[in-house]
Amino acid sequence: MARPARFPLRTRHIDEPAEPEDGLRLLVEGAWPRGARKDTLELEAWLRILAPSTALRRWFGQDPARWDDFRSRYFEELAANHAGLSRLRSYLVKGPVTFVYAAGDGEHNNAVALRDYILQASG
Repeated sequence: MARPARFPLRTRHIDEPAEPEDGLRLLVEGAWPRGARKDTLELEAWLRILAPSTALRRWFGQDPARWDDFRSRYFEELAANHAGLSRLRSYLVKGPVTFVYAAGDGEHNNAVALRDYILQASG
């Protein structure tokens, strides 16, 4: 899935305030984050279609020891998710994009994996 390299792709936790450089903010969680209010997140869209399957998310359980396997399995899910990638592509061509996530671990979460998948595919 090619992505124009001229537009940055970031990740940001839902509790972090929106910044002007965020561009389009896309929530990439399968379920709405507990306690989050839609009017305060400044989201362009909620792309739950791109979230990992419930089974994969539960298996991963935010365990950093499972990170590499999680990424591999999630990448397989993404490769088969033509509708989700098509929808994402429509945002990626518009400018900078920030994937908003709810996980407590800023390095091992689906937003980071999704960003990596897109950057690998465009490289």
